[in-house]
Amino acid sequence: MRIVHVSDCFAPRVGGIETQVGDLASHQVAAGHEVHVLTATADGEAYRSVTTTPDGVRVHRLASRLVAGLPVNPRGGSLIARRLRALAPDVVHVQAGVLSPFAFQGARAARAADLPLAITWHCMLDGVERPLRLGARALDWDGESAALSAVSDVAAARVAQAFPVDGLPGDVGVLPNGLDLAAWAPAAGTGPRTADGVLRLVATQRVAPRKRTRTLVRTLAAARTVLGDGTVQLTIAGDGPDLARVRREAERLGVAGSLHLLGRVPRAELPALYARHDAFLSPARLEAFGIAALEARASGLPVVALAGTGIGTFVTHEREGLLAGDDAGLVSAVVRLALENGLLAGITAHNRAVPPATAWSDVLAAAEREYARARRLVRF
Repeated sequence: MRIVHVSDCFAPRVGGIETQVGDLASHQVAAGHEVHVLTATADGEAYRSVTTTPDGVRVHRLASRLVAGLPVNPRGGSLIARRLRALAPDVVHVQAGVLSPFAFQGARAARAADLPLAITWHCMLDGVERPLRLGARALDWDGESAALSAVSDVAAARVAQAFPVDGLPGDVGVLPNGLDLAAWAPAAGTGPRTADGVLRLVATQRVAPRKRTRTLVRTLAAARTVLGDGTVQLTIAGDGPDLARVRREAERLGVAGSLHLLGRVPRAELPALYARHDAFLSPARLEAFGIAALEARASGLPVVALAGTGIGTFVTHEREGLLAGDDAGLVSAVVRLALENGLLAGITAHNRAVPPATAWSDVLAAAEREYARARRLVRF
């Protein structure tokens, strides 16, 4: 099968979607498919290029010098249409976020060429359902002409509300993220590191308002108020526009000495980072899946997160982690891990012994189902 993915961004890891699209594409190549990625992201000074990754994925960069490096292209629609005519794919798989102008140009081009079209959302659509529906209608696609999916049940429910059919929620599939578990499995002989009485928390995320990074700092401060100074430490791996505000918040709350800001950490170094910590903390409300939380859970760490997000796909409360109803609940969960006898050790032992159900064979099978559905929806 010849598969064309369309994604606004495709570069060395700077966000979750890129990692997920890259991993999916490389595993599809390994399964015997011919895979191309069309993207509006430049590679350094290479705005227009076709290269092949070490995994065999053909990457077509259709970037524009006119937009100051942003992953958009005013001529994206015509450029994508030209590539689709040349490639004649069996299916076009659009990878969408809240704002994905290049990806949506790909959806329009695929519909215009009567090609099977699958669209997967990697985000929560809270508050943008109506404008998204109107925009899709203007671009000539909807839930009756494209196979729509999302990366988790909770994200799929939002997509279904955005694209109703006859007044009812639309038919939306779930195409979850996969993980190569061997790369994340914890080394034998390691476990919770609380013998010195310090609970070491870690978060891996973009330091941006949408990810609520300052809530991490407030959680640290509130937990220290209950547990005492020097009892909790927090490491944040990631970079972004909110970094200065995070530092100021830590100074204001008096926890700067217990907060470690590492900046961006290469993905290959994250397993070693997780091995030095006791639990993973995520404050995000609009988390469609949570690939970083999945990686930490596969490394054996208990996950503390908000309920009602995509993290619930692979974390059950008090089994793989603790799910809180609100920010106060996040603080309570951290305190429980520090004080409740056997809780941290029990969850850690479970996560180390039972890997998450994220096999790539299952993800590829889910993608095949979406592609079959896309073929059935093609107009003739």
